[in-house]
Amino acid sequence: MSSPVQREDAYLLGLTLRDFAHRVYWEEGRQTPACDLRAGDTCIHDLKRDPVTFLEKSYHVLFFYLPRAALNAIADDAGARRIGDLDCRLAAAVSDATIARLGGTILPALSHPDQANRLFVDHVTLAIGVHVAQTYGGMQPVSRPARGGLAPWQERRAKEILSANLDGGVPLQEVARECRLSVSHFSRAFRRSMGVAPHNWLLMRRVEVAKEKLRDTRLSLSDVALACGFADQSHLTRVFTGMVGVSPGAWRRVLSTKPGS
Repeated sequence: MSSPVQREDAYLLGLTLRDFAHRVYWEEGRQTPACDLRAGDTCIHDLKRDPVTFLEKSYHVLFFYLPRAALNAIADDAGARRIGDLDCRLAAAVSDATIARLGGTILPALSHPDQANRLFVDHVTLAIGVHVAQTYGGMQPVSRPARGGLAPWQERRAKEILSANLDGGVPLQEVARECRLSVSHFSRAFRRSMGVAPHNWLLMRRVEVAKEKLRDTRLSLSDVALACGFADQSHLTRVFTGMVGVSPGAWRRVLSTKPGS
């Protein structure tokens, strides 16, 4: 039997990663009909209902923790009424393509936390929260004019913070707070101003800094990688090659052949 979970006003959203046959599950001491979970299925567990399951074999699942405070913050930012309880239906499995795709997007970052971009993880988890609030909480945003981008001072401040934390360790919430915005408002405004999400801008900034540092032949590729916020040389090579089209080593060799370089 799974260990008891402390009762609280929060939810666990579970994305099944591998098929799990004959799941036996209880809420409030009441057993639900056994069911087969398929990879990609989503279940929402209400932590106020004492969820318990019987695990006789390995269970591969990605959990998202959604406290009531987070759902309320999403509703407040959308100008919507605060939602009631989510539609859990005794943790019945549903096929939710949005959650499956977002979960699949974030898995590589969780598998290699040393290479994970904190801003990217925050961005995906915010998207999960908004989707859950709308799809299972009935959140209906109030219609209002589209907001613009960041004010010049906000753009400067955001760039300063991101550039000072090239490793991506700064939480998205902290950057938004410095700009005096909610996380979701900041994300929308940043994309409108910069054309890309904050985590994508940070990757682009890392690559630009790497280009400058590659001019210094005294620095090894590993030195450049660490100075630009990458986990290691292979991480630098993968991102740099994907954005520039050539490896850092090839970029450096081209620089060495140019007059005055």
